[in-house]
Amino acid sequence: MDRHLPLTTLIEQLGKREISSVELTEQYLSSAKNRSELGVFLSLNEEEALKAARQADQDGGPSEEMPLRGIPFAIKDIFTTSSGVTSCASQFLKDYRSPFTATSVQRLLNAGAFSLGKTNLDEFAMGSSNENSSFFPVRNPWDEKRVPGGSSGGSGAAIAARLAPVALGTDTGGSIRQPASLCGITGLKPTYGRISRYGLIAFASSLDQPGPMAVSAKDCALIGRLMAGKDENDSTSVDRPVSRWEEPLENICEGLRIGVPKEYFIDGISSAVGERVEAGIQELEKRGAQRVEISLPHTEYAVATYYVVASAEASSNLARFDGIRYGTRAQETEGLMELYTKSRSEGFGPEVKRRIMMGTYVLSSGYYDAYYLKAQKVRTLIQQDFQKAFADKCDVIACPTTPHTAFPIGEKSDDPLQMYLEDIFTIPASLAGVPAISLPCGFDENHLPIGLQLIGPAWEEHRILSVAQAFQDETDWHLQAPPHTPSKAA
Repeated sequence: MDRHLPLTTLIEQLGKREISSVELTEQYLSSAKNRSELGVFLSLNEEEALKAARQADQDGGPSEEMPLRGIPFAIKDIFTTSSGVTSCASQFLKDYRSPFTATSVQRLLNAGAFSLGKTNLDEFAMGSSNENSSFFPVRNPWDEKRVPGGSSGGSGAAIAARLAPVALGTDTGGSIRQPASLCGITGLKPTYGRISRYGLIAFASSLDQPGPMAVSAKDCALIGRLMAGKDENDSTSVDRPVSRWEEPLENICEGLRIGVPKEYFIDGISSAVGERVEAGIQELEKRGAQRVEISLPHTEYAVATYYVVASAEASSNLARFDGIRYGTRAQETEGLMELYTKSRSEGFGPEVKRRIMMGTYVLSSGYYDAYYLKAQKVRTLIQQDFQKAFADKCDVIACPTTPHTAFPIGEKSDDPLQMYLEDIFTIPASLAGVPAISLPCGFDENHLPIGLQLIGPAWEEHRILSVAQAFQDETDWHLQAPPHTPSKAA
């Protein structure tokens, strides 16, 4: 059995009884344990997963009503689940057990899928390299001395190393797309409000959005479609129809206007990234698309704007972790204030503390107008840049996902600004709330993956997924796996 195959192919094989769910699950669990040095999983759900697999085989595999029956999937450990621990890769929540399951996870369970386990991440999803986990870093399967990207690095590495057929991630400023790019897989950030955030432990509530990570755009389309839809438990989720995203729009590239923003092809990006992304755009042109040069003039302010807004919201959201209701509680304290202080000092890691302090500062009296209010105004200008481009110039935007390929572990750890700049091409779409996808488009001279990012207007996931599928119909970058990843079970 070849676990390199895309999710949709595995579903087809399960339906034809060419493979069994038990076989598939045993293979992924065995691979996960054999590749423990990658630091992908924080916990494995071995007993329950095999039980669910046996039941799926008895029940007959996937069906129209249960399209994922028999499919195991990995869950970023920021989604609450009623079984097992939900830690957010933080010492603060290392023993936390949630009484409920996140809506997006539950919808996949309702479709017949089951959990393989929880994947590693930057603590509370704050990071771009997965070095900020309180437990251990994740290593990139293409080069174990390099980062997989973050914050959904565990989920990205799980797909790259073929330790799961699909994994859930979250994207606040690029945390699905950036690791998708660095790990050579496909990752979708839907429109803000498309997928419920209920049960997602909040980082920045106006930015956080769950999404799928998988081998192919078609895989992401199926999973994203099943996760999407209004949820009464989340007031920010939107009631809009969801078409069958996995069935691409016909002749999508014929006459398609691809906007290429000049602000995304700047000095400082690696030559290999620029060349491979340019080649990806040309591939779409061969299929009938038309290249249009565009400008997104407020892009240069995106990183600063994001770190004001996101840090402010993080400061507010993480105030609930006080050592009293749940999570780490400091011992031998005198008085309430010392309990708060010691619990948070012991429970949070350096990056989380940094962002809480930044956020508290920009929200404080005398600085709110100068920083937070101004950042919100610039965010509106960034949103208007995208709206104008889509209204006047183009149907989708194509650009790099990241300025560089995966960098060595530790290289940027002591320079937060350089780390933050790794998200320079993913942050604008997050601030605007529009959908975006990263898909593999080649390798650099070190055989490290490069990602092509496609961005669409709000609620047009079907459009960008169709373009991505058209690209992957003509290329096989997404089917390539790290050389030392065995393709078949021994």
